[in-house]
Formats: sequence, structure tokens, C-alpha cells
Amino acid sequence: MANPKKQKTHSANRKGRSHLALKKVTLNKCPKCGQALRPHIACPICGHYKGVEVRKVKIKAVKKK
Repeated sequence: MANPKKQKTHSANRKGRSHLALKKVTLNKCPKCGQALRPHIACPICGHYKGVEVRKVKIKAVKKK
């Protein structure tokens, strides 16, 4: 196997890994309820996707103190 002639510096190693950094997640607003969510995902709050109700969402009961 081929071996490198010289050792790569720490900065060269880090520059080579620059494309492995995490990217920011883009968020869109649900047109029905305004909740922030990822694109191409049905809204977990109201159950709509592209203006059509895709799934039924159960309403959570609010506990009173």
C-alpha cells in the first residue's frame, strides 16, 4: 500500500473535513396553523399537507390545576 511521504498537519486534516459539518435545518410555516415544520412533512399539530388533511390528529386534553 502507498504511504504518505509526510504527515498531514492538523489544519490540513480539519480543512479536509470541512464538508462534513452539520447544515442548518430549514423550516417552513404550516399554511393551516402557522406551526414551524420541516419541508415535505405533514404537520404534526393539524395533520395537513399541501392544504389537504392527510391524517386525523387527536386533541390532547388540558389538565386543570
